Amino acid sequence: MIARLLLRSWSRGLAVGPGAPCRLLSTGFEPSQYLQRSIVPTMHYQDSLPRLPIPKLEDTIRRYLSAQKPLLDDSQFRKTEQLCKSFETGIGKELHEQLVAQDKQNKHTSYISGQGFDRHLFALRYLAAAKGISMPELFLDPAYRQINHNILSTSTLNSPAVSIGCFAPVVSDGLGIAYAVQDGWIGCNVSTYQGRDAREFLQCVEKALEDMFDALEGKPIKS
Repeated sequence: MIARLLLRSWSRGLAVGPGAPCRLLSTGFEPSQYLQRSIVPTMHYQDSLPRLPIPKLEDTIRRYLSAQKPLLDDSQFRKTEQLCKSFETGIGKELHEQLVAQDKQNKHTSYISGQGFDRHLFALRYLAAAKGISMPELFLDPAYRQINHNILSTSTLNSPAVSIGCFAPVVSDGLGIAYAVQDGWIGCNVSTYQGRDAREFLQCVEKALEDMFDALEGKPIKS
């Protein structure tokens, strides 16, 4: 199932299908407008960005546990914590060293760091599988599978040549959201497998966007 939401100037209603009426974001270049067009191409500064190193394994494990703590009860968290400690001092340390060595040989790539941990752990899991190493227990932990069960999966491709794309859900009960922000409109396509209601989700997206528009325009937000 695929449903579409577009917002332009002459309507506030939920729109499903191409050519649906939408609400205007901006037409000029005033500082107060919602979106502003830049004459600098999107990837212009890519080569000059600093190349960030792969984070320390202990930092990634700490962030992972911090994300897991609100999701697990005390018993589950203690089990996951022990698996993390075993991974960090065992096979995880070996895999991390191999990953860092590969990173040094590929200077054209860059690890984007922050509060994230999932890409680092994914790389270590992938490396273990590629090397034929028995899958570390950390990746067999139900808590790891749960936190990687992504209900919302999003992607965007903004280009004058693309009206709006489509992005598939990554789990059977999930939502795939392809969104776009253009000069005159903002919108998204939502795809689901059978049994999930994409239109209900779009109604929530529409309400959230309308609330933001109202706030920016100094109007009271409707309950």
